[in-house]
Amino acid sequence: MSVKFSEINLQGLTNQEALEHLAEDGYNELPSAKKRTFLHILLEVVREPMFLMLIACGLLYLLLGDREEALMLIGFVAVIIGITFYQEQKTERALEALRDLSSPRALVIRDGDQQRIAGREVVREDIILLSEGDRVPADAVLLSGSNLSVDESLLTGESVPVRKRPWDGRLEMERPGGDDLPFVYSGTLVVKGQGIAEVRSTGPRTEIGKIGKALQILEPEDTNLQKQTSRIVRNFAIVGLSLCVIVVVVFALTHGGDWLNGFLAGITLAMATLPEEFPVVLTIFLALGAWRISQRHVLTRRVHAVEMLGAATVLCVDKTGTLTLNRMTVTRLSVGKETLEVDGKQMSLPEVFHQIVEYSILASPADPFDPMEKAMRELGGRTLANTEHIHKNWELVREYSLNENLLAMSHVWRSPEGQDFVIAAKGAPEAIADLCHFLPEQMEALRNEINEMADFGLRVIGVAQAAFKAGSLPEGQHDFDFKLIGLIGLADPVRPEVAGAVKECYTAGIRIIMITGDYPGTAKNIARQIGLRPDDQIITGTELDSMDDKELMERIKTACIFARAVPEQKLRIVTALKANGEVVAMTGDGVNDAPALKAAHIGIAMGGRGTDVARESAALVLLDDNFASIVQAVRTGRRIFDNLKKAMAFIFSVHIPIAGMSLIPVLLNWPLALLPVHILFLELIIDPACTIVFEGEEDEPDIMQRPPRKLEEPLFGRAMILSGLIQGLGILAVVLIIYIGIMTLGYGEAEARMMAFVCMVIGNLGLIFANRSWKHSILKTIRIPNKALWWVTGGAALFLTLVLSIQFLRDLFKFAPLHRWELALIILSGLIGILISESVKTNAFQKIIGGGRNEKR
Repeated sequence: MSVKFSEINLQGLTNQEALEHLAEDGYNELPSAKKRTFLHILLEVVREPMFLMLIACGLLYLLLGDREEALMLIGFVAVIIGITFYQEQKTERALEALRDLSSPRALVIRDGDQQRIAGREVVREDIILLSEGDRVPADAVLLSGSNLSVDESLLTGESVPVRKRPWDGRLEMERPGGDDLPFVYSGTLVVKGQGIAEVRSTGPRTEIGKIGKALQILEPEDTNLQKQTSRIVRNFAIVGLSLCVIVVVVFALTHGGDWLNGFLAGITLAMATLPEEFPVVLTIFLALGAWRISQRHVLTRRVHAVEMLGAATVLCVDKTGTLTLNRMTVTRLSVGKETLEVDGKQMSLPEVFHQIVEYSILASPADPFDPMEKAMRELGGRTLANTEHIHKNWELVREYSLNENLLAMSHVWRSPEGQDFVIAAKGAPEAIADLCHFLPEQMEALRNEINEMADFGLRVIGVAQAAFKAGSLPEGQHDFDFKLIGLIGLADPVRPEVAGAVKECYTAGIRIIMITGDYPGTAKNIARQIGLRPDDQIITGTELDSMDDKELMERIKTACIFARAVPEQKLRIVTALKANGEVVAMTGDGVNDAPALKAAHIGIAMGGRGTDVARESAALVLLDDNFASIVQAVRTGRRIFDNLKKAMAFIFSVHIPIAGMSLIPVLLNWPLALLPVHILFLELIIDPACTIVFEGEEDEPDIMQRPPRKLEEPLFGRAMILSGLIQGLGILAVVLIIYIGIMTLGYGEAEARMMAFVCMVIGNLGLIFANRSWKHSILKTIRIPNKALWWVTGGAALFLTLVLSIQFLRDLFKFAPLHRWELALIILSGLIGILISESVKTNAFQKIIGGGRNEKR
């Protein structure tokens, strides 16, 4: 720093005093979400009714002395817990890495020496030294400073830095926003100058911490999918338990009090009816969905938000850093009556605009940190590189800093060839006009020009020049004879991919609402650039404050731009949208976005420039801060829900023949057709693997051309239930006919069991192929790549072949050897089952059930 310690005459705290403050106030950090331990995850998984049933069945097996069956069942539970725990740990590790990105270090004075310490170790009453590029580590009051400007966009949403002036001892610490305040705030960025400040608040007592308190009362809601799955599992569990009791009693009464085998039959039926695949499907689909989205640089903070993406109807976005790049760019030059629109690829300028760019550079530091000064220098370096207007060998003689009385700064230069001084000034247009001693009519004309630029959302800077004879330089800038060169208009440019992403959102039926702390003119201009519509309905923060909740709910149905909004208003906007029945996704990167991120159905934080508070509050984190990644995430969310419904429908259908063949023989006093080992074969090999098959299905071609699904859309609609019943009952009828036929012909129960089981396996595989698409036949979908499909089919066929061929496995499954004529009958029966499964896709059947499984959204 250029401010010398000897000039400050501040000793700071002693190390002992700092330790005492640290013990009293705690570390200077925000409390992060508690990590979920293995025990927490375990308790969450096993408290589900389905898992409680499975554990109960496993314990019954142990009591019956069948350890192998019990271990297989309990091992299956362990697999699901392992998948869930792995995903949670993976997400937490990624978030910890992100959290480290925003951990600033601080330069403090301790025991009279300057020390660089971790930001979390800063304490109240510490003296901190600030310079360009520093992240302010805590809320503090400025004791002294030189030309200090701070970017407070993380707290206020304003992309333009604000000036700071030293504390005069009168003002109390207040909220951020506006120029010439003596306070600096934790998490903000010093973009110009240097200063010395005394810390007043740390950790949760800072402005960041106060916003964080608003998050504590907002608890994330269970998604509709979670609620539906819980209801389905509960209902199936009740039915399974009831049937289990009935079967035990009936078997015992009809078999001379054989309670042991009665329990065996009851457990078999319970395993056949319990939907243990539902949580498996949900876990695998959401975990793999999170992994697929991560390939698009989107981190899933809460895995159940993945399926919510497909239902999103409104996307609320913050302008600064989300729609825009959060850096300034020169977009317009005005000299006299000449104006020029400037783009980022322009390599040359007309001669009339050379001087304004030249003097804007001369009035800026050689290595600027301020985004506006960097933009001016970048334009000059690109367009004036080979001209006489770049003066690398000129000598800077004196700087006149801007202050609260004159918002302009001047640099005095001397060239090697000349004796006279050249003065370059820039600043607020009104301040430059004052330096140029404008007459009222000149001021009026300039004001009109300024307003025209402001209407396009531009930040306007005036540039002036003066010459001065060699000698003693004056004390103030007013003593120079300045002449106005012109005006420079700067804008925070829109991210290049945003317009396309917005268009695709509209095609997908998703509204876009922009919420910003900027002025209405700036917001409207950005809206035009990105294609936001309608761009003429703007609600300001002041107007919003004057509305009651009912009026806001009505206005927000059409308004899509909110300007001059503060954090509390953003939260209110999200709440109003939710009250209107919208499914709200909200993007943001600043602390001011955190309450709304947590209140929204889907909070999406920026990972690169986002704050810890924003990331902790969000369900998703964009690792590359790329707005277009949101669209890909929405597409993935829709695909996941589509495929999830296919998988759920398959599970529903496939359980009908399994449950039927477990129940009917008992009721008819026949030998048991299915034993627990058969159920485990079907569930542990075919069903879990098929979830991977359905998850890997490509998205439907029209997935982003249809409106969002309704949030209350059930996983099991009327059409899906009817289709599933037809498919399941059809396979059950085929298997049952085979079983009865073999028994009637006088063959033993081992032969009948073997024939029925093989037919059921073929029928289940046919269900997989049939349910890959609800629009196209197997003959068409079989050509669509899906590696998992063939692994599952091949694996099931291989294992079935081994069971039928190896004596030990046949004995374990209680099967008889397979003969050729039986194989031919099985193949024929399997084909009949597949035709029945395919029949539900016909137009005639779709009309009967009322519109098909792709129910209108």
